[in-house]
Amino acid sequence: MIQIIPSLDCGNSPKNKLIHDLEIAYAVQDHATIQASVTQDVIYHIAGGQILQGLELVIERLQEAAERALLSEIAIFHVVSHGKSGAVNGVRRYADGSTIDFCTVYEFSNAK
Repeated sequence: MIQIIPSLDCGNSPKNKLIHDLEIAYAVQDHATIQASVTQDVIYHIAGGQILQGLELVIERLQEAAERALLSEIAIFHVVSHGKSGAVNGVRRYADGSTIDFCTVYEFSNAK
């Protein structure tokens, strides 16, 4: 079971909550939430150069990543949004003891 440590700073903004919940959905492989939250033509740009286009490819890549490393905890530190942009940062901890600090930047199709 994955331990989820949520951010305490996103309750007053629906867009912040969406970003927060979507980041957790990516971590725990909640495909229903992902599919309900992003469009079919989503673009997922991974730091270092890989760019994934399309919802099916993004979900496939998330599944592959989950199979390679067993996530034990995700902690979300901050969630911010303004206009068409938003970001979330935190840390992922894995069963082998390794950790990855992350920052995900979101760009929305509109400001609402």
